[in-house]
Amino acid sequence: MAWNEPGGPKNNDPWGNKNNNEQGPPDLDEIIKNLNDKIGKLFGGKGGGNGSGGNSSGDNQSSQPPTIIFVLAAVIGIAIWAMSGIYTVDQGKKAVVLQFGEAYKTVEAGIQWYAPIIQSYQIVDVSASRSLNLGGSTHEALMLTKDENIVDIKVAVQYKVSNAENFLFNVRDPGYVLRQVSESAVREIVGKNEMDFILTEGRSQIAAKIGVLAQEILDRYKTGLLITRFTLQSAKAPSQVQHAFEDVNAAREDKERYINMAQAYRNDVIPKARGFAAKQIAGAEAYKGKVIAEAEGEVARFLSVLKEYEKAPEVTRDRLYLDAMESVYSKTSKVMVDTKGGNNLLYLPLDKMMLGGGINRPLKASNTGGGSSNDSDSYEPSKVQSKYRTSGFSTEPARARPPLRERR
Repeated sequence: MAWNEPGGPKNNDPWGNKNNNEQGPPDLDEIIKNLNDKIGKLFGGKGGGNGSGGNSSGDNQSSQPPTIIFVLAAVIGIAIWAMSGIYTVDQGKKAVVLQFGEAYKTVEAGIQWYAPIIQSYQIVDVSASRSLNLGGSTHEALMLTKDENIVDIKVAVQYKVSNAENFLFNVRDPGYVLRQVSESAVREIVGKNEMDFILTEGRSQIAAKIGVLAQEILDRYKTGLLITRFTLQSAKAPSQVQHAFEDVNAAREDKERYINMAQAYRNDVIPKARGFAAKQIAGAEAYKGKVIAEAEGEVARFLSVLKEYEKAPEVTRDRLYLDAMESVYSKTSKVMVDTKGGNNLLYLPLDKMMLGGGINRPLKASNTGGGSSNDSDSYEPSKVQSKYRTSGFSTEPARARPPLRERR
């Protein structure tokens, strides 16, 4: 049953009130006092009296320190101190934690914690690309070359932070150090090259050499900077002599243009000449082969005819004569025959005879001697044919008569 029900025990008051005459709620001061007594006992102190007065005096109770308040305050203070040390590092950044003013560690992106009062931190953006331009002033732009000429140079440097700790603490002003290092590197490289090389084809090579030299010096100083790109924006002569150099550059460009035109003409003419030469050589080789083959054929034919001539000289001689006549008459369409003992010439129009029905067509012979024609001078095909048959001459067309080698 409850401690305050009628008929129940009278000494079950949870607040320690032994006097049952008061039925009100317990006093808050009394509860705190009891808690202080218990905490004091835990830390080795003496507990206070009960709610009815006890053995302790009021002065001793007032002089006892409120230990629970100090503990609660200490716990709350520690919690606040710990919570205040939480911070966030964004992506692409790093934080350098300082302990008693000295670099302690470098942390990456994410939720981090440091001990306030004892430690502090500084965040550095290591992913951002930064830029620096040189050549804005006359002192920076004008530089002396190897051949004792002066050039006006402007450069652009792109860099980023590679080491956050070195960037913060090794040099006082990293940007100023980078400017001085870049200018020194440019002057050193420019002073080792001639002006024409710097103004024309050597710009990219010079920019690369300057970037390498500047990075070596930055690493030697431990600045924590990394050059990502070094660009030679312009390289020209000083303004006082700019017009003269423009004329020189124009002449140089004209020279290059003429050289390119000559090269183009050369590339066009030489292949054509080589092709024509190859064609001529091939034609000559073909003609050479043709002539040699014809000569060898003629030699072989002559040797074969010679063998036949040695066997039968008379017959071979006649056949050679007939073949020669056949070759001659096959190339003409008209034949003039001179008769013995008369002034008449016998004209044979072979072309008309072949087109008009053959040699059996009767034709009259033309009288070229001025005399009158008579019966004996008239043309009779039968007589002509018999005459030529007896003499071995054939009146057939040349193309119908095979040559000697084919008939053999």
